[in-house]
Amino acid sequence: MAPHIVVVGGGFAGFRAARRLARTSRGRARITLLNPTDYFLYLPLLPEVAAGVLEPRRVAVSLPAALPGVRVVLGEAVHVDPDRREVRHHDPEGRAGVLRYDRLVLAAGSVNKLLPVPGIAEHAHGFRGIPEALYLRDHLIRQVELAAATDDPAERAARLTFVVVGAGYTGTEVAAHGRLAVRELLRHQPALDGAQVRWLLLDTAPRVLPELSPRLSRTADRVLRDRGVEVLTGCTVAEALDDRVRLTDGRVLPTRTLVWCVGVRPDPLVEDLGLRTEQGRLVVDEYLTVPGYPDLFACGDAAAVPDLTRPGRLTPMTAQHAVRQGALAAHNVVASFGIGRRRRYKHNDLGFLVDLGGPDAAANPLRIPLSGVPAKAVTRAYHLISLPGNRARARVAADWLLDVVAGRPATGFGLLPDTSLKAAINAR
Repeated sequence: MAPHIVVVGGGFAGFRAARRLARTSRGRARITLLNPTDYFLYLPLLPEVAAGVLEPRRVAVSLPAALPGVRVVLGEAVHVDPDRREVRHHDPEGRAGVLRYDRLVLAAGSVNKLLPVPGIAEHAHGFRGIPEALYLRDHLIRQVELAAATDDPAERAARLTFVVVGAGYTGTEVAAHGRLAVRELLRHQPALDGAQVRWLLLDTAPRVLPELSPRLSRTADRVLRDRGVEVLTGCTVAEALDDRVRLTDGRVLPTRTLVWCVGVRPDPLVEDLGLRTEQGRLVVDEYLTVPGYPDLFACGDAAAVPDLTRPGRLTPMTAQHAVRQGALAAHNVVASFGIGRRRRYKHNDLGFLVDLGGPDAAANPLRIPLSGVPAKAVTRAYHLISLPGNRARARVAADWLLDVVAGRPATGFGLLPDTSLKAAINAR
C-alpha cells in the first residue's frame, strides 16, 4: 500500500509542502492536507480587503483546485500522537476523526497573541482572517455612518477615532490602509465635512516596523504621519472598555474602534504535543525533522528552525521563510522514502515589503532600500508573483486597476451583530 503523508495546515508552509509533495512523490504516496478551511489565504493582502480595495475571494485560493492529487480534509487538528502516528481532528460540524500517517508535516501556523490586558478579549477586533477583515470593513463603515447621524459632538469624535495596537507589518498596514479607506467613506457623508478623524498606531517598541532597518522604519513613519496617523511609540493599551481605551501613559481615548495587531504565537497544537519547544515553537533540526521522530517534520511558524546564517538564532516567523521551509520539508519527506537526498534549511532573507496604501510603500529587495512609487511597484509585483495561480493574479490586478479608475464601494456585508437574522426578526 502506498505510504500516507499528512500535512497539517494549509497556510504558506503547509500549502507549499502539499503542492511540492504532489509533484515530487510521482503518485507513489497518498497525500492528505488537513485544514480548517477549503482555501489558502494570502495574508499579506488582507489589509486591502479590509480597506475595500480587494474583494475577499481575491486572496483566497481554492485548495482542491490548486492541489490536484491531494486529498483535502476540512478540520481542525486537536491532538497529534507521534508514537501512534495519529492526528485527531474535528470537522466543521464538530465530528471527531483520526488520520493515520507514515510521514507527518506539521505546518499548523500561528494564532493571535493575546496579552493580559483588561478588556482586550471583549472589545478589541482581531485581524487574522477573511471574516475579521470583512468585519472590520463593516465596522469602519458603520462608525462613519453613525458619526454622520449623531448630533452629539463627543459621540461623533469617539466614532471617528480609530486605535490600532501593534506597529509591526500588519498593524502598520492596517492603519495606513484604514486611514485612506475612511477618507474615501467621508466623501459620501456631507454631514461630516470638516470633521476631525483620528487614527492612532500604538506600540511599546521605540519605532514602527522594528523588524526593518531604521531607514525603512523612518520612511513608513513619515508616510503615516503625513497621512494624519498619530504614531505613539513606547505606549500601548492598559485597559479597553466599550467606548474608550486607557493608555499606559495615563491618557484616556474615547473610541469605538480598537484593532489588535500585537503579533502571533504558535498554534496551541504545538504545546499539546508535549515535545521540546523553544520560544513556543516545536524544536526541529536543520533538516526540519523533530529529534527522535524521523517521520515527523515541522515548518513555518510552528517550528523552531535553526538559522544557519545566524548561528544560535531561529529563523523569523515570516511568510518568506514559511514558503521555503514548506518546500524543503516536502523534499526531505520524499528523500526519507529513498527518492533523492535530504537537504539542510539555509536561506538568507531577500528583503521586506510593506504596502502603505495609495502610491506609498517601503521595501528593501536584495537589501536595496526603496520608498514611494518604486517600492510600490516592487511590492505589487512581488505579491502577483507570490499568489498561486494566474486567475488569482489577474483578478487582483483588475481590482487594483478598478480602485484607481472607479474607486471602492462604500457598502458593507452586514456582518455586525445587530444586523443578524435574529435581530432583523425581532425588529419586526
